[in-house]
Amino acid sequence: MDRQRLDKWLWHARVVKARASTAELVASGHVRINGTREKSPGHAVKLGDVVTVALDNSVRVLKVIGFAERRGDAASARLLCEDLQGGKE
Repeated sequence: MDRQRLDKWLWHARVVKARASTAELVASGHVRINGTREKSPGHAVKLGDVVTVALDNSVRVLKVIGFAERRGDAASARLLCEDLQGGKE
């Protein structure tokens, strides 16, 4: 797998709790891919993309380093992204 839908990836990486809220977050313009605002939850992300997400009181900058077929636990989610603001996420 070399690409995955943005909403699925954000959900699998445990950036959000529900996939539906991911779609709302993207559609409302709170997500950027490589610095460009993305409006489509179905946009494909690929390895090396930098995803910026504006959440309630914070902004997360994550580099895509992996994909998953299913949503796993927190340890599995840490294998999908690298937090570019501090450490491994």
